[in-house]
Amino acid sequence: MRDHLTTALAFLRNTWRGLTSMRTALVLLFLLAMAALPGALIPQRSLNRSEVDKYFQQHPDIAPLLDKIGMFEVFSSVWFASIYVLLFISLIGCLLPRCWEYYKQWRSKPVRTPRNLGRLPHHAEKTLDDTSVDEAIAAAKTRLRGWRMVEHTETDGARSISAERGFLREVGNLVFHFALVGLLIGLAGGKLYGYEGQVIVVADGSEFCNSGTYNYDSFRAGLSVDGTQLSPFCVKVDDFDVDYQPNGQVANYRVGMQYQSGEGLETNTWKPYTLQVNHPLRTAGDRIYLTGNGYAPRFTVTWPDGQQRTGLVQWQPMSPQTMLSQGATKFDQPGVTDEVQRRQSQLAITGLFAPTAAFDGKILSSGFPDLLDPTAAIDVMRGDLGLDSGRGQSIFGVDQSMVEQGRLNRVARENVRVGEEIRLDDGTTVRFDGVERWANLQVSHDPFQTSVLAFAVLIIFGLGTSLIVKRRRIWVRAAPHPESGESPAARTVVEVGGLARTDQAGYGEEFARIADDLLGADVDHSPQPRADAGTARERKS
Repeated sequence: MRDHLTTALAFLRNTWRGLTSMRTALVLLFLLAMAALPGALIPQRSLNRSEVDKYFQQHPDIAPLLDKIGMFEVFSSVWFASIYVLLFISLIGCLLPRCWEYYKQWRSKPVRTPRNLGRLPHHAEKTLDDTSVDEAIAAAKTRLRGWRMVEHTETDGARSISAERGFLREVGNLVFHFALVGLLIGLAGGKLYGYEGQVIVVADGSEFCNSGTYNYDSFRAGLSVDGTQLSPFCVKVDDFDVDYQPNGQVANYRVGMQYQSGEGLETNTWKPYTLQVNHPLRTAGDRIYLTGNGYAPRFTVTWPDGQQRTGLVQWQPMSPQTMLSQGATKFDQPGVTDEVQRRQSQLAITGLFAPTAAFDGKILSSGFPDLLDPTAAIDVMRGDLGLDSGRGQSIFGVDQSMVEQGRLNRVARENVRVGEEIRLDDGTTVRFDGVERWANLQVSHDPFQTSVLAFAVLIIFGLGTSLIVKRRRIWVRAAPHPESGESPAARTVVEVGGLARTDQAGYGEEFARIADDLLGADVDHSPQPRADAGTARERKS
């Protein structure tokens, strides 16, 4: 039993050592980057479900297999979360021992002066006349002010200084890794407590209030968000202006809107704001982005008994260059109480809308994205739209199964401009009244956004510090010249040795400047031919 316990403990210890090694952390970081690639290359359900459906239609063989391994929900898959958690544990396991080692190095004194400075990669030596040992050491202390120094008196009467500099390099290294851990925590916190929703608001003074998930067209909640305590605010979209270039490209989008939050909700006070691309509205801890736009044709249906219904529903852009759009505006006949008759008398206006009409033969197209000649090519469908079937259907089209079953039939097809109308066989008229613009707003809530930004800045700072700062050591030894004897004129042999703790260039120039200041400009401080051997022996010491 004891042998099995010892074996198990040894296995756990070796596993922990392997997991918390820097090599494992680098491998996991690489795997995390590789695992994120499918999320960028393959459409994700949480971002665009329609693109996922299109992918299934285009690749019916491979799409089900990709779905089984979570490729359409990469960032919430088990295997991505496993790599994420392992990387987090590995980084923590790497950093804690390194912090302790760094603390011990910081508390320890610089290494004693080596016996033979001539074996170091950088070395200079000169005999100074009229300079005592004390004066040479005092000059060295003055020149090396700001270095961590310790002074030694050797057995032969010589005095030496050991100096180190560049401990900030290790601080930058630790800051980089701790900031990376903080960044991972911030990203995970955003996934847990954040949410993101999409809503289309018609630019005719329509309002949107962040009072519940039911107000959104699509909503993606964090794992700890139930949708009942969203940030309270309201927005009102008054107008939508677009500047076009002569070739039809967009020069600028501007959404004239008003918003209220905080005390404004209690006093019903609206504040103006101009929403633009990459200039979100920040209020109540949320960010509101402009992510899309389009047109909403307005149709008015007048039944033979004189009752009217007006429909204003957004249509889906098919071409962002010309804004040719497709959609469906659906109506129930008012005043019909019989359920069967009501379903059989429903109307749908479907087809194409062109802001600037251009015809390819008899097929309507669009020649420009602005409202220069708005025209709609519509089919009027009458019958059962399938709205009561319990199955969800797109707002941009009708249920084709109803058409195939003969329960929904086309009763008219015409091209209409603003103000024109179509008269159906039963006397019902359909009039094209005009067009409004709509804006697609994205509401994002991430309470960890500021933390993520701060940790990202710290990552850059730590990485830059660890790359710029050099760890280096320098030693100065001053000893009386052996031939000075009883001469009243003092002669001192001064040696200067240097060693860079990293393999960065530039330390040779710094060493040369220090040697020139201490020994004079005519001293030879070229690198020694036995630098590698000396470096190896010094590092062992």
